[in-house]
Amino acid sequence: MYGIDYSKPEVVLLQDTGIGVAEAAARTCYDSFENSENEVIKSLECVLPDETMCAEINAIEESALLDDLAWTYFHHSILEHANLSFLVRGTSRGVLQEHARHRIQAISVRSTRYTMSSVINAFVASLQDSNPKEFFTRKVLGFNMLVTTNEAYNRLEIAGIFDKLSYQKQAVEDFYELAVAKSSLSLLEIHQGDSEALFTALQAGKKKRNVGDAFKHIVTDNFKVDMVVTFNLRSLKNYFTLRESGAAYFQIRWLAQEMMKVTPKKYLDLIIKKGKENA
Repeated sequence: MYGIDYSKPEVVLLQDTGIGVAEAAARTCYDSFENSENEVIKSLECVLPDETMCAEINAIEESALLDDLAWTYFHHSILEHANLSFLVRGTSRGVLQEHARHRIQAISVRSTRYTMSSVINAFVASLQDSNPKEFFTRKVLGFNMLVTTNEAYNRLEIAGIFDKLSYQKQAVEDFYELAVAKSSLSLLEIHQGDSEALFTALQAGKKKRNVGDAFKHIVTDNFKVDMVVTFNLRSLKNYFTLRESGAAYFQIRWLAQEMMKVTPKKYLDLIIKKGKENA
């Protein structure tokens, strides 16, 4: 696409809370427990649920009331009682920016503050090599950290990262103190002139805490991102409606499509049912 190839994200549904609580919420609104086709919901009219009943509620697969409220009466607030959590691997920081526009979600993202050590170690080690940029490029290519898959393009991207780090090294006096854990500073002398040995030693040593604080400027929208994201069903409806659309940014459309693939039918029927008005 656009002359550049991209890898697609992978998605796993980590947990879902079921639609039973949403029906219980709706029945509470209308005081209509006796009309449910689900016996455990009917029983809520006269008893408080015990652990076994709660398990039955969470196992409910269909609800005629929820279908009516979702597609006939558009009473969507009851969908907020169902939640789904997705593990996402290999989307981009560009997609993360798009995600931030969906306000009702819980999102935990792989941190650049704490997870950039390998890139910085590759740069520090490369300075002991006769061709530092090539050493750095080769190492970073091996990290598979970019969503673009064209090696020629990725080499340009990584060369830019190298140039930015090289500029920073010249601009600050304490570069190695910023880049390397205190306990690993001695490795710079021990492995002087041996870039491979230095890289291996730095990787095996203690990682500098918050190393990304000094180097966030190297991060681009092309960096891969892993995250866990939780939506309530009403927000997920909004997300799929906007992001599965052909008008959406193609990378977040890919992510929405992968999320839809792992979303159970009982939820999809309430939020994207084909042929329904407003679907």
